[in-house]
Amino acid sequence: MSTGSGITGGAAPPRQVILDCDPGIDDAMAIAFGCGHPALELRGITTVAGNVSLELTTANALAVLDFAGRGDIPVVAGSPAPLLRPVLDGADVHGESGLGGARLPPAGQRARAGHAVDFLIETIGSAPGEIVLVATGPLTNIALAVRREPRIVSQVADFVIMGGSAGRGNITPAAEFNIFWDPEAAAVVFGAGWRVTMAGLDVTLQALATAEVRERMAGLGRLGSELLLPVLGGYRRQVELPGGDPPVHDVCALALVTEPGLFGCRPARVEVETAGRLTAGMTVTDFDAAGPNALVAESVDVSGFWDLVLGAYARLPAAGVPASRPPQP
Repeated sequence: MSTGSGITGGAAPPRQVILDCDPGIDDAMAIAFGCGHPALELRGITTVAGNVSLELTTANALAVLDFAGRGDIPVVAGSPAPLLRPVLDGADVHGESGLGGARLPPAGQRARAGHAVDFLIETIGSAPGEIVLVATGPLTNIALAVRREPRIVSQVADFVIMGGSAGRGNITPAAEFNIFWDPEAAAVVFGAGWRVTMAGLDVTLQALATAEVRERMAGLGRLGSELLLPVLGGYRRQVELPGGDPPVHDVCALALVTEPGLFGCRPARVEVETAGRLTAGMTVTDFDAAGPNALVAESVDVSGFWDLVLGAYARLPAAGVPASRPPQP
C-alpha cells in the first residue's frame, strides 16, 4: 500500500486517458484532477447524459476545462438517453446546472463535431495498448462503442469505471445511479470480455471531503473559492450523509489510475441485473466465482488519497490565483 505522500517525480511518461463522464459535481472535480496531475494526459473527454441533460453535461465539461486552463482538450458529446429506458437525471442532487453552487462562465471553446462513440473508437484504435478508458457516468457510450467496434476491448490499456456496488445502492437499495441509469448498457460493458476495474460505492463512500479537506481546498485560490467549495456546498445541501461530509465518487476512478497502490482491490465476477422489478441495475458481485471479469475496489488509503488529489489541484493555474471572493463553506 502506498504511503500516499502526494505527487512524486518520476521518469515514467504520463498515462493517456479518455474520460467518459456526465458532469455532475464529482465529474467536474475529476476533470480538474485529470488536468492537474502530471502522470495523466487527457486525450479527450466524451460526455453522456446522466446527472443532467447531455447539453448541460457537455457545457459543464467545457466550462471546467476552460477554468482549469485546458481548453485545448477536445470534448465530444455522446448519448442523450439510455439504450432502452426513459431518461432520468440527478438534478435533485447536483442542482439544475449540474455543478451544485458553482457558477462558471461559459467556455470559450465548443464541443468538437461528431459523436462520442466515433471519437472513442477512432482514438483508441489509433493507439492500441496506450489509452486508459475511464467512465464516470452511465455506460451508454461505452456499450455503443463496444457493439460497433468490439476490437476496442483489446485495444485499451485499461478500463476503469466509477459505478456499481458490491453492497447497497444509492438510487435504490440495490443499484448505484450510473448503473441504474442504463443497466442494459452496463450489462453489455461487463460482458464484453475485458477486465472492468470497478471503483464503486464500496470505496467511494470512504473518500469524503471532510471539514479538514475543505479547509485545505480553501487555500487553493480561485480553484477552491469558485469551483471546488461551491460544487461541494451545493452537493452537501441536497445529500444526507453521516457527518454531513460529501463523497467525491468520480475522483476515485482517476486516482486509481494514477496511484493504484492507494486502493485495495479484489477480483470478482460482476453481472448486471436488467430484469428484476426491485433490483434493476444491481451489480451482482461474486468474489468466489471462477473466471472473474472485474477488479473491485474495496478500500482506500484516505490520507494518501487526499494528498494525491489536493496535490494535483495545487498544480492548476487557478489554484495560484487569489480568491476573488471568500470561500463558500
